[in-house]
Amino acid sequence: MYALAINGSPRKDGNTALLLQEVLTPLTRAGWETELVQVGGKDIRGCIACYQCFENKDNQCSIQTDIFNEVMAKMLQAQAIILGSPTYFTDVTAELKALLDRSGLVSQANGVPFRGKIGAAVTAVRRAGATHVFDTINHMFLMSQMIVPGSTYWNMGYGFDKGEVSKDQAGIVNMRHLGSVINWLGAAVHDHLAQYPEPEGTII
Repeated sequence: MYALAINGSPRKDGNTALLLQEVLTPLTRAGWETELVQVGGKDIRGCIACYQCFENKDNQCSIQTDIFNEVMAKMLQAQAIILGSPTYFTDVTAELKALLDRSGLVSQANGVPFRGKIGAAVTAVRRAGATHVFDTINHMFLMSQMIVPGSTYWNMGYGFDKGEVSKDQAGIVNMRHLGSVINWLGAAVHDHLAQYPEPEGTII
């Protein structure tokens, strides 16, 4: 089983990355292959609505000049996708929004390969606005027929300065619990599909 965490923060080792690592830790201990990929601060442009993905149907975006297709390939491989963002004016970073729009559309264009994957949103916040960030990420998951697990609270951690989120004990506990839930859910989904394989061409 492979869990992919994607950091939408331009701060490579900031609060968002710290929260994502806390989610991955229980999964690594449970034997999952885990990876944290940096998107924030990287070259990734927004969707241009060319709809070439609906014509090409190759699980790729027609824009070949940035990192999107490399990240998309990892998302397609993963059984669990954890997307993290700091709170920028009550929403996700521009880089993560580009990833959400393009990956969601490419998935829709190719028979919804995100269907049945586990999707979890994580956000770091100084004071307010994190719930909207959380919703923005989950919108793509839910429209892509993904399974969105809960935890002890909304998946947010409070902190401003680099590393400050580690002082938010309730937030850290939430992240570790989220990782444990993803592990439990991944095993349950795997066992269910082994016993009840999805009929070809059926949307569940």
